[in-house]
Amino acid sequence: MSQRESNLIWLKDVLEHLCGCQKQLEWTADAQAMHVLTDTMLRDLDCCRKLCETLRRRALYREAV
Repeated sequence: MSQRESNLIWLKDVLEHLCGCQKQLEWTADAQAMHVLTDTMLRDLDCCRKLCETLRRRALYREAV
Protein backbone atom coordinates (compact mmCIF):
# COMPACT_ATOMS: atom_id res chain seq x y z
CA MET A 1 0.00 0.00 0.00
CA SER A 2 1.34 3.40 -0.95
CA GLN A 3 1.68 6.29 1.46
CA ARG A 4 -1.09 8.10 -0.43
CA GLU A 5 -3.46 5.15 -0.06
CA SER A 6 -2.59 4.89 3.61
CA ASN A 7 -3.26 8.61 4.13
CA LEU A 8 -6.61 8.36 2.32
CA ILE A 9 -7.69 5.41 4.47
CA TRP A 10 -6.61 7.26 7.61
CA LEU A 11 -8.53 10.34 6.44
CA LYS A 12 -11.64 8.23 5.84
CA ASP A 13 -11.36 6.68 9.31
CA VAL A 14 -10.93 10.06 11.00
CA LEU A 15 -13.91 11.51 9.10
CA GLU A 16 -16.06 8.54 10.13
CA HIS A 17 -15.02 9.07 13.75
CA LEU A 18 -15.85 12.77 13.43
CA CYS A 19 -19.33 11.88 12.11
CA GLY A 20 -19.84 9.50 15.03
CA CYS A 21 -18.91 12.21 17.50
CA GLN A 22 -21.28 14.64 15.79
CA LYS A 23 -24.14 12.16 16.13
CA GLN A 24 -23.37 11.69 19.83
CA LEU A 25 -23.21 15.45 20.26
CA GLU A 26 -26.72 15.77 18.82
CA TRP A 27 -28.35 13.72 21.57
CA THR A 28 -26.21 14.49 24.59
CA ALA A 29 -27.23 17.16 27.07
CA ASP A 30 -24.41 16.48 29.53
CA ALA A 31 -21.95 19.37 29.66
CA GLN A 32 -18.95 17.13 30.40
CA ALA A 33 -19.80 14.81 27.51
CA MET A 34 -20.17 17.83 25.22
CA HIS A 35 -16.75 19.06 26.31
CA VAL A 36 -15.11 15.69 25.64
CA LEU A 37 -16.85 15.30 22.28
CA THR A 38 -16.00 18.78 21.06
CA ASP A 39 -12.37 18.40 22.14
CA THR A 40 -12.23 15.09 20.28
CA MET A 41 -13.81 16.67 17.21
CA LEU A 42 -11.29 19.52 17.24
CA ARG A 43 -8.43 16.98 17.38
CA ASP A 44 -10.02 15.03 14.52
CA LEU A 45 -10.37 18.21 12.46
CA ASP A 46 -6.73 19.08 13.08
CA CYS A 47 -5.74 15.58 11.99
CA CYS A 48 -7.85 15.94 8.83
CA ARG A 49 -6.21 19.29 8.09
CA LYS A 50 -2.73 17.79 8.44
CA LEU A 51 -3.59 14.83 6.24
CA CYS A 52 -5.07 17.10 3.57
CA GLU A 53 -2.00 19.32 3.69
CA THR A 54 0.22 16.27 3.23
CA LEU A 55 -1.83 15.08 0.27
CA ARG A 56 -1.77 18.56 -1.26
CA ARG A 57 2.00 18.91 -0.78
CA ARG A 58 2.64 15.56 -2.44
CA ALA A 59 0.35 16.45 -5.35
CA LEU A 60 2.18 19.73 -5.88
CA TYR A 61 5.52 17.94 -5.71
CA ARG A 62 4.39 15.39 -8.33
CA GLU A 63 3.12 18.20 -10.53
CA ALA A 64 6.47 20.00 -10.32
CA VAL A 65 8.47 16.88 -11.23
